[in-house]
Parts: sequence; structure tokens; C-alpha cells
Amino acid sequence: MSQIAEKQTPDAPGSAKDPAARVILAGLSQSRKTLPCFLFYDIRGSELFEEITRLPEYYPTRTEAAIIEAAAKDIALHTPPGSVLVEFGSGSSRKTEILLSALPSLSAYVPIDVSRSALDEASSRLAVRFPSLRVLPTLGDFAEPLSLPQALSKRPRLGFFPGSTIGNFAPADACDLLSHMAENLGPSGRLVIGVDLRKDLSILLPAYNDAAGVTADFNLNILVRLNREMGADFNVDDFAHRAVFNREESRIEMHLVSLKAQSVELLGHSFAFAEGESIHTENSYKYSIPLFKELARRAGWFPREVWTDPKSLFSLHELTIAH
Repeated sequence: MSQIAEKQTPDAPGSAKDPAARVILAGLSQSRKTLPCFLFYDIRGSELFEEITRLPEYYPTRTEAAIIEAAAKDIALHTPPGSVLVEFGSGSSRKTEILLSALPSLSAYVPIDVSRSALDEASSRLAVRFPSLRVLPTLGDFAEPLSLPQALSKRPRLGFFPGSTIGNFAPADACDLLSHMAENLGPSGRLVIGVDLRKDLSILLPAYNDAAGVTADFNLNILVRLNREMGADFNVDDFAHRAVFNREESRIEMHLVSLKAQSVELLGHSFAFAEGESIHTENSYKYSIPLFKELARRAGWFPREVWTDPKSLFSLHELTIAH
């Protein structure tokens, strides 16, 4: 689970001609039904995710924030004055404030996110806390080419990709994304990225199956959104959240399970569900530190440093393009 994942669209799907709608229809037409992760992050979904990050079972957010606090001075030491901080999938930008406090000589901060409301809220908050910082919110897909204002285009760039969002991508796609980020950050670019680590299932599974049911609401909100924005007729009460660990793929999988045999209409298409059949909504791959370093190298990055917590639950990596 993460603040943003996979291929994104800044606009809500509305008709079968929309690229997002085509992805949704294609996913539901497969023998193993899927829905894209970008559907999580409407206004309600973003609120639910923020609530998830505060749950006692959900270790990644607080663990990563503590690691960033410990690593911030070292990261700042290697960041030239006048650099641009580019955050991919910025969400609320809460953890970013830790870095911004350690980097007072930045020329600009560029948060990129699919959620306009998240960008607006974060920009307003940061303007109060860092009044001299130039904030350039960018709505859209962080895998696409990034254009900066001419005055900033030649500045050194530090990328920031927290939250273990990289885990939402299959390894081959993660490698491609890291390569795109290298292109966006330029020949002197650096990237600070959060990566969730493999761990005991007694810790891992509750993080995606919290006792309060917030993650279940987050997952089911996809169906609420499809009903509202695409005229679907999902009966949300006829589906249940399920999160399981796929040991062979080393990933958490989130599913929406049909509780009975039923049929759902969406944009003129009918989709039949057997009892127990699921819609696969998200993956969250878990890495070892050596495995992630190897992935980064394949994408053209050189690992410079890695930080982790005392229990080795989570890791923060600094990657450089120039060796």
C-alpha cells in the first residue's frame, strides 16, 4: 500500500473512451480480474490512506519517518546549494518536511502527485512553514518526462520517493520506473527512496489487515468510486477485503472477494463473479537490501548509502547516477 501506484491518471474516469476506463474494463475482463491502483486515490481514498498511516499495525510510515530523521544530515551534506527537490507521488508531503528542514538552501520543491487536493493542501501548509521555499506542485504521472521552469532546468536535482511505493510495481516495471526517474533527474541526479523489507508475517499481515478495518474501507472505496464516477452498480456489501502474502513473489496482494455469485454492470459491460472470486487491486513487493541494490543497478543507478531501523523493518536508500 502506498500513496500512489502504477500508471496514473489525474482525471476521474467517465466514459469507455477514457484511457483509464479502458484499463478498468480490460482488467475486469481478464480471467483473473484486476483493477488499477490509481483508483484508490480519490478524496475519500486519500483520507483513508492518511488514516492508515497512523494505525498501530501500519509500521512503514512511522518507521520510515524515523529513518529519514536520522539520515537527513547525511543527505543534506551531499546536496549542493540551489538544488531542486523532486518528490514522486508526494501525497501529503508530511515526511518531506523532515528533508526540507535539513535542506534550507534548496531553490525549489517540486511535488508530483495524481491528487489535486493533496497537492493543494500540502502546498498551503508548506507555504506557512517554509515561506521562502519555492513550491511548484505538478499534477500528473511521475513516470512521464518532467519539465522544470527554465531558471531551474540546470539545477542539481534530488529525487525523493518515500513510502515504499516502488513495491507496488512488479520488479521489471520497477526497474523501468527507476530508469525514467534517472532521466527526469538528469546526469548529476540523486534519488532517496524508501523500500519495505522482508519480515515475519506476524508483523507484515496485520499492516494490511488492521483490526479497525480502515484498510478494508480503503480497498472497498474503489467500488464506491466506480459506482459514483462510472455508473457501475457494485453492491459494496457483497465484497470483502482480503490481503495475503504471496511467498513465491515476495509480495502482499490485496483483493476484493465476491461473497456470492453475482453480476455487475459498468459502462455497458456486464461482469459475472462466482462466489469467492476476487478482484486483484494491489501488490506490495518486499525486498532484501541486496536485492533492491541489484534492481537499482540494473536501472542505471549506483547505491551510495542505505539506512534502516534497529529491527530492519524498512530501508531508505540513496542512489546516484554518477558513480
